Amino acid sequence: MFLASLTLFRQPLTFVASKWQTLVKVAGNPYRPELHYMRGPGPKWRAKYQASRLDRSL
Repeated sequence: MFLASLTLFRQPLTFVASKWQTLVKVAGNPYRPELHYMRGPGPKWRAKYQASRLDRSL
């Protein structure tokens, strides 16, 4: 009887434990991609396209 009641609780407890482990793993990850996104064209892009933009304005 006692063993049967333990098996009833095993599946929900393992589910909660796996979700908790995932949460802890994600929260402990120091990588934050929003800090590393590109903020616009860089110097190579400007060097390549600046000349063509100046030609059109003349």
